[in-house]
Amino acid sequence: MNATVEDLRPTIIPKSDQLNAEQLLGGPMTVTVTDVRLGSSEEQPVIVHYANEGGRPFKPCKTMRKVLIHAWGADGRDWVGRAMTLYNDPAVKFGGEDVGGIRISHMTDIERDVKVSLTSTRGKKAKYEIRRLSSPVAGQLADITGAPTIEALKENFGAAYKATKDANIRSQFKAAYDARLKALSDAAAAAGTQPPGEAKKTYATLSDEIQKATDAEVASLILDEAREHLPAEQLEELAGVYRAKWSA
Repeated sequence: MNATVEDLRPTIIPKSDQLNAEQLLGGPMTVTVTDVRLGSSEEQPVIVHYANEGGRPFKPCKTMRKVLIHAWGADGRDWVGRAMTLYNDPAVKFGGEDVGGIRISHMTDIERDVKVSLTSTRGKKAKYEIRRLSSPVAGQLADITGAPTIEALKENFGAAYKATKDANIRSQFKAAYDARLKALSDAAAAAGTQPPGEAKKTYATLSDEIQKATDAEVASLILDEAREHLPAEQLEELAGVYRAKWSA
């Protein structure tokens, strides 16, 4: 539990293997998707993992799955790196009782606000409005997820990471970075080429980049990258450079 006197919301998180509507009683939560998988039950066939989830993925109900597919498309792989705001709607019913449920209010990667009428319970239609998530964080996420090369990806990630001290937002940036890096690398592997902007680097170049990095997180990304470029003995020496500069 990471509760503080300034934020007691972690103290009301129920024990569960998924995000619960009660977890959002303290207010809405904006999350960045890190992975989408199929579930094992008909009731919850889609599992959406997000940055800093703490083992509680979002398992959208059928109505919210319709919203997600309508706004982001049917390919769940395309959802990775995108963000949405979830909230507790106390009017959601179950068994005729108002029990509350998770709904989506805002989403990135949509050109404009989305208004859609969807069948909800017992064949009744309900109108949903999803607003475009437009904020500095959304723009920074878009810069990371849309980076055309690894060099641009690192630059965009470094700038976004340095601009905030919020640990949750930083974890969202890191998740988006990892997803985009994998996409660029996978595309290059399929084409039989190196990822765009990923020419072989020398020990001297990587050491200089670590020395000039904006903070420890960015420097650690450079150290990870070095594993693709350097032999073991140089990699260990470079790790020493990282520790000397950033371990404090």
